[in-house]
Amino acid sequence: MGIIKKTLLGMFAVVLSLAMIVWVPSPQEAGYIFVKSWGEPGEGIGQFSDPTGIAINKEEVFVSDSRNARIQVFDLDGTFKRQFGARGKGPGQLGRPMNLTIARGELYVADYWNDRIEVFGLDGSPHRSIGKAGEGPGEFSSPGGVAVSDKGELYVADFYGHRVQHLAADGRFIEQWGTGEIGTAAGKFNYPTDVALGTDGTLYVADGYNDRIQVFGADAVFVRKWGGPFGMNIFGPFNGWFATVTNIALDKQGKLYVADFYNNRVQKFSAEGTFLTSLGEKGSGPGQFEKAIAVAVAEDGTVFIADFTNNRIQKWQPRQ
Repeated sequence: MGIIKKTLLGMFAVVLSLAMIVWVPSPQEAGYIFVKSWGEPGEGIGQFSDPTGIAINKEEVFVSDSRNARIQVFDLDGTFKRQFGARGKGPGQLGRPMNLTIARGELYVADYWNDRIEVFGLDGSPHRSIGKAGEGPGEFSSPGGVAVSDKGELYVADFYGHRVQHLAADGRFIEQWGTGEIGTAAGKFNYPTDVALGTDGTLYVADGYNDRIQVFGADAVFVRKWGGPFGMNIFGPFNGWFATVTNIALDKQGKLYVADFYNNRVQKFSAEGTFLTSLGEKGSGPGQFEKAIAVAVAEDGTVFIADFTNNRIQKWQPRQ
């Protein structure tokens, strides 16, 4: 019996080692260095109450200050420049702003509580609202994020709708991914939180509570998924695994940055899903996170991250 037990334990160790090699990849890049952070809890200028989204436009950083129902804008070093939005349901007002996208000279805000996409000028002037509450085509149940094509078409992560909708610029429904019910199979979702659109039309979806990324081609056909073994809603703290994905962003090289919420970090991948590196760890000190919820990348590769529970923004730069 002792020989059999030792043999089985040996076989288990070999299988476990092989599994770790396959599903826990090593970093392929040098990583990033923490530069600075700004923000603290509160309602004043430069303070935050649950920052949930972030976007970069040239020399400006836009932040969703969700429970303060506003957008704050800073320069790349964290100096406050302006703010806009107010609590409410009217034009230019916000319920709970979530992930942000800047496209075609406008800011698109996923307004979670108002079940719509609110569009502003970059100066904060209200432009239009897209969508309303509901389960039908072009309707939303707490949208979490939005991507915008060169033609102005929208791709919206419909959180409680368990789907991603593709809309024309004026809000007309075109198509959707997902059935409206929770699923772990390819093309199904479990509370999707965000979307990103590649220059070639590839659609990346943060499949939030399935702890994975799903990818669809410009022809709307499923391409791949990753996150833990087989991308099948198996969460964990290892490289390439997730514990709730809340936001994704592409840099100009087409590499994908993923806000890994409960793992208190951001992970970086190639467009094909190869793990490259990660930023951060749990804590409240410099370079640490208490729920990394959103990420944006500047033209020079500088990374900005919304540190949710610590109520601050962190700035990182590539290690040389």
